[in-house]
Order: sequence, then C-alpha cells, then structure tokens
Amino acid sequence: MRKNLITVILVFVCSFSLIFVAGCAKKEVVKSEVELTQAQPSAEETAQQAQAKKEADLREQALKEQALKEKTLAEAAAFQDIHFSFDNYDLKPEARVLLGELADWLLEHGGFEVTIEGHCDSRGTAVYNLALGERRADVAKAYLVNLGVANTQITTISYGEELPADPRNCEEAWIKNRRDHFIVFPNKQ
Repeated sequence: MRKNLITVILVFVCSFSLIFVAGCAKKEVVKSEVELTQAQPSAEETAQQAQAKKEADLREQALKEQALKEKTLAEAAAFQDIHFSFDNYDLKPEARVLLGELADWLLEHGGFEVTIEGHCDSRGTAVYNLALGERRADVAKAYLVNLGVANTQITTISYGEELPADPRNCEEAWIKNRRDHFIVFPNKQ
C-alpha cells in the first residue's frame, strides 16, 4: 500500500510539474508573439509612413520647382528695353540684338509669355503717342514672331506718353521714354 501511495504521489507530482512547465512555456510563446506584433508596424502604420514620405517628397519637389521658377523669372526680368528714334518705330540694330536674345529665351522657355509695352516721349498729342506706342510694340512683336516665337506667347499694349521712365522734360528723358518695355511671366496653362 505504501508503494501505491508513493506511485500516486509521484504521478501527482509529475502531472503537476508537467502542467506547470506547459503553462510557463505557453506564457513565453504568448510573450514572444506580443513582442513580435509590437516590433512590426501594422499595415495601417506602414501606409501612413508611405503617405508621409510621399508628401515630404512632393514638398521637396515643389520647393525645387519654385526655386527654378524664381530663377527663371529673375532671368526674364533682366531683358532690357529697346529704344527708338524721335517720331519713329523702326528697329535699331541694337534693338534687333536684344529682341533676338528675348526670342531665344522664349523659345527655350515655352511656358512663358511676354507683354510688350510701347512708350513715347511727351511730345505730340496723347492720341498720336498712343498710336505710335502701339506701332512700336507691334513691330517688336512681328520681329519676335519672325524669329519663331509663337504669336500666342506675345501681347502688346501702348501707354503712349502716360508712363514715362523719366518724367523730366528734356532730351535725355525723351530718349529714355521712347521705348518698348518687356514683361515676361509664366503662361496661364
């Protein structure tokens, strides 16, 4: 009977040990699974990270494009006025050179347009000077179109004597005021 009692006790201890060991091992597996799920981002977190990276890349690209646009606009602002003789709208040789540079730039930068402003000095009537300013702007436009610039990239306007570069009433000021002025800007597309 003592042998049976020892056997029962041994079976009980072994069973209890087996249950205890199996229970501990199970907890470790659960703990490992929890650690794995915590270490790996969920699909939602991965998608959010990808979206954040995409947005950062787009911001960086937009900043680069803005810097290029500002540089291009600075180049465009550097185009000099062309000047005309008194009561005349014929292009001088130096005006043709400047228009050639503008045409080359516009052909290279097709996303830009130019407005040509025709100006006159204060001599003559307001109506006459508006017409002369228009002829000056039109001759510059025709020259640019002849060099290959699209007609749709160019607009003209005449201010006559209304917006002088130099408001004085002397020969030096009149020479400055007989001009075409160019405003280059990105097209609306």
